[in-house]
Amino acid sequence: MDGIDADDILNVYGYSAAQTLVQILKQCGDDLTRDNVMRQTANLNDLEMPTLLPGIRINTSPTEFYPIEQVQFMRFDGKTWVRFGELMTR
Repeated sequence: MDGIDADDILNVYGYSAAQTLVQILKQCGDDLTRDNVMRQTANLNDLEMPTLLPGIRINTSPTEFYPIEQVQFMRFDGKTWVRFGELMTR
């Protein structure tokens, strides 16, 4: 994300959405039909993004479209946010 303000959440969201689309298109191969794009969108497995916390992955399936189901608690130590505890999955 060189040259982009990483503190602007809209930049981070846009970058993440674009990188997810890149993965979907890679999974599509040469079959760029709507049906295949939708099928690949519903079959993302352990996709890691540089904008997500370490260990948090994107997963979808034909019956579960919510892509992120993990959270990490953080607390502000007066200077920065510090992670604590284990990743939790819904």
